[in-house]
Amino acid sequence: MKIMIVGSGGREHAMAFKVAENSKVEKIYCAPGNGGTASMEKCENVDIEGVVQLADFATKNNIELTIVGPEVPLTEGLVDEFKARGLQAFGPSKQAAMLEGSKVYSKAFMKKYGIKTAAYETFEEKEPALEYLIKCDYPVVIKADGLAAGKGVVICEDYAMAENTIKEFMVEDIFQGSGKRIIVEEFLIGPEASILSITDGEVILPFISAKDHKQMFEGGKGPNTGGMGAIAPNPYYTAEVMEDFLNNIMEPTLKGIKEEKLDYTGIIFFGVMITKKGAYLLEYNVRLGDPETQAVLPLMKSDFVELIQAAMDKKLTDFQLQWFDGASCCVVASSAGYPGKYAKGFEIKGIEECNRVFAAGVSYKDNKFFTAGGRVLCTQASGETLEQAIGSAYYDMSKIKFEGIYYRKDIGKAD
Repeated sequence: MKIMIVGSGGREHAMAFKVAENSKVEKIYCAPGNGGTASMEKCENVDIEGVVQLADFATKNNIELTIVGPEVPLTEGLVDEFKARGLQAFGPSKQAAMLEGSKVYSKAFMKKYGIKTAAYETFEEKEPALEYLIKCDYPVVIKADGLAAGKGVVICEDYAMAENTIKEFMVEDIFQGSGKRIIVEEFLIGPEASILSITDGEVILPFISAKDHKQMFEGGKGPNTGGMGAIAPNPYYTAEVMEDFLNNIMEPTLKGIKEEKLDYTGIIFFGVMITKKGAYLLEYNVRLGDPETQAVLPLMKSDFVELIQAAMDKKLTDFQLQWFDGASCCVVASSAGYPGKYAKGFEIKGIEECNRVFAAGVSYKDNKFFTAGGRVLCTQASGETLEQAIGSAYYDMSKIKFEGIYYRKDIGKAD
C-alpha cells in the first residue's frame, strides 16, 4: 500500500511514524515532509504543493490513500479535487472545512445548533468594532475570521490593546485578508482541553484528551505560538467534563454536520475551555492539532491506517478504538527569536541519542540535521504516569543541542 501525507511539520512526522507501523504500508510519500520524514526508512519526501499538483502526483504514482495534515489544503478544496478524480483523500470537503476556515461561519454554526460557546459579535468594519469595544467588559478576545497559523487570537486586557489589535488585523492587514473580518468574543476563564476526534459523517469517535501550551514562556506568558508542548491525557478533562462535552458540544456538532449535509470524513478537533459553568467550545479545527498529535498518537493502540480506512468506508460505528494505559508528553524546541524573526541552518546534535523525536522545522543533508524553521522539533515520551512521561521527555530534550535552542521548562506542570 502506498500512502501520501500532505504537510511538513511535527504533526506530519508523527503521522508518518504511526502510518509506518502498518505492515501493509510499503511506501509513504511526504509532501513536502521534513528532515525527520526524510530519514525514515519507508518515507520519501516529494517537493510538491498545491491541490492540482498533489492530485496529479497521486494519480501518476497510484497512491491508494492521501492523508492531509494542515488546514490550508483542506480549505482550498483538496478533498473535492481528489474525489472528482476518483482518488481517496482523508479529510473534509472545502465547504465542511469552513468550520475552521472561517470563525464567523463556525460561530454561526455553533449558535444554530445550540453548541455551548462564548457570547460574541461579528464586525466587518473598524469603526463599529471600536465603538463596541469602548463598552466592553475586559478582558475580551479578538479573533481573525480566517486562517492565521494559530496566531489570529488575541486576549485584550484593555481598550488600548483592543484598539491596537483592530489596527493590526483590519488596517495593517497582518494576516493578508484573514483579519479583515473579526469576532469579538466573551473572555472565558479556565484550563483548555484539546479533543481530537475522527468522523465519517455518521458518528464521531473522540480520542484521548490533550492539553496544549500555546504561550511562548513559562507560566503561560508571552505571545501565542503554534504550540510549545502538549500532554495527554488532560488532567482537567474529568468524567464530568467529558459528559458535558459529549452532550452539549460533540453530539450537537454531529447533528449540525448531518443537517447541513456537510461532506465530512476526517478529523474534527474540538478546542474546549473548562469553566466553572462547564465545557465551552472555543473553536473547531478540521485536522489533527500540532503539537497535540505528537503527544496523542503514540498512545493509540489501534492501527491508525485501519482507523482511517474505517472512516473512509463509513464503518466507524463498528471500530473499537483502543489506547495504551499511561500518559504522554511532548516538549517543543524552537529557534531563538520565534515567533518573530529567527535564523536557520544550525546543525542539530543529539537526535540519535533520544527515544523519540518528531521533527518540524528540520532539514536533513549528508546524514546531518539542521534547523529550518521556528518550531524545530519535539521530544516525546510515554510513561505509566504523567510525571514519568514529563521527566523522560525533558531528559531527552537535555540531549538536543543547536545554536539558539529554546524550550519551556513547565510543559505539563503549568495551567
